Amino acid sequence: MSASAIELPLFPLNVVLFPGVVLPLHIFEPRYRQMIVDCQQQEQPFGIVLARQDSVHLQEEPYSVGTMAEIRDLNRLEDGRYVLMALGLQRFRILSQHRQKPYLSGIVELYEDITDPVKDLEIHLKLAQDLFGMYLEMLLKAANEEEKDIRAHLPASAEELSYFIAYFLDIQDEQKQHFLEMTSTLQRLQEEISILRREVPFMRQILEGPHDDDRSMLN
Repeated sequence: MSASAIELPLFPLNVVLFPGVVLPLHIFEPRYRQMIVDCQQQEQPFGIVLARQDSVHLQEEPYSVGTMAEIRDLNRLEDGRYVLMALGLQRFRILSQHRQKPYLSGIVELYEDITDPVKDLEIHLKLAQDLFGMYLEMLLKAANEEEKDIRAHLPASAEELSYFIAYFLDIQDEQKQHFLEMTSTLQRLQEEISILRREVPFMRQILEGPHDDDRSMLN
């Protein structure tokens, strides 16, 4: 066992949380209400993990990699339910798990990316920012919302941007989990850029009709 291993309450959900992303949660099951109480009393985060598709209620089986979540803006409703915002912190890998409490818990260790070549990261960061900025702008346009200078507010860190893109892409949860489990920011960005190169021209064609410069994104 790693010297940095810790025990963490685990919350299996049908969603993948990434570091730096904020996820609204509605806690209504008694077992997870107790988890929130315990986390508040012990001033500790909990872990959000994607539940496997074949999981059974009350016996959910999580994927082995998840994200620690910090409780923000916690509100307790009159009937005992909680609403809160969960801020994604660091990724972790489950070493072992148990059900000694009403909710699932596990022994986990931090799960980090390797160090990629700086020059390659800079090139892919710029390309990802441009493509993902277009992607978000077209999503706003499709929703008839005001288009803002989105690209100026995207994460400046390659790793943070790779998580941000993975969270917002319209892809299956299993593919999001694949991105969460990757240990190379560069490879994560490369795969996301490949998806965006398909999605951006497709979305633009739906919204505006064919564009001459769409072909250049596919090269």
